[in-house]
Amino acid sequence: MQEIMTLIQDPAAWVALITLVVMEVVLGIDNLIFISILTNKLPPEHREKARKIGIGLALVMRLALLGTVAWIVQLTEPLFTAFGHGFSWKDLILIAGGLFLVWKATKEIHHTVDPIDHQEDFIAKSVTTGFASAIGQILLLDLVFSVDSIITAVGMTPHLPIMVIAVIAAVTVMLVAANPLANFIERNPTIVMLALAFLLMIGTTLIAEGMGFHVPKGYVYAAMAFSALVEVLNMIARNARKRKRDGAQ
Repeated sequence: MQEIMTLIQDPAAWVALITLVVMEVVLGIDNLIFISILTNKLPPEHREKARKIGIGLALVMRLALLGTVAWIVQLTEPLFTAFGHGFSWKDLILIAGGLFLVWKATKEIHHTVDPIDHQEDFIAKSVTTGFASAIGQILLLDLVFSVDSIITAVGMTPHLPIMVIAVIAAVTVMLVAANPLANFIERNPTIVMLALAFLLMIGTTLIAEGMGFHVPKGYVYAAMAFSALVEVLNMIARNARKRKRDGAQ
């Protein structure tokens, strides 16, 4: 309790908290895009429940990992060396998560551009199997993003209360934004392809990070923001043309 009161009175702690909250929210965008795309494959009555469970699991997992900060820090220690790079558990987790994202995004892109194959999507075949499959995949990616998130938090501040508050705040933002983002993606088919391209890029970035090639996150998110801006302009132009055609009729 005394530590918390000391942190409340420390301006540097507030700066660290705000910075960490922003960082955690930005890192959570990747996870949220994946959850939105995956849950949109489920029947409408199961989507919101799956999103809440997925995001809830992310919160539980991150708080649990915060309770083992000393162990999490050890994940960055090299296990073996290959190709001139010392691979740690963190690297292996990032590579595995990146490969899964690349596979999943490629598979979904194939389903999107192939209507016949899309109709045979195994996720839509069974409500029970689809729901369990979606939760399992969300849990897998939650683990990857949680490890990355917690290691980032540990690198920014040594104070556990600040990390806990930042994680709770970031996951709360994800919970609030989940349904609007998923509904927006569902209403705009071109956004689906853009979001899948984002997942493909994020997966490639995770693999590169795991292989020891540092990719500045600012470049990745700047590219995503620019692509999103271009798509927004395209949507505005399409809506303007549609209104013009409707007015002409």
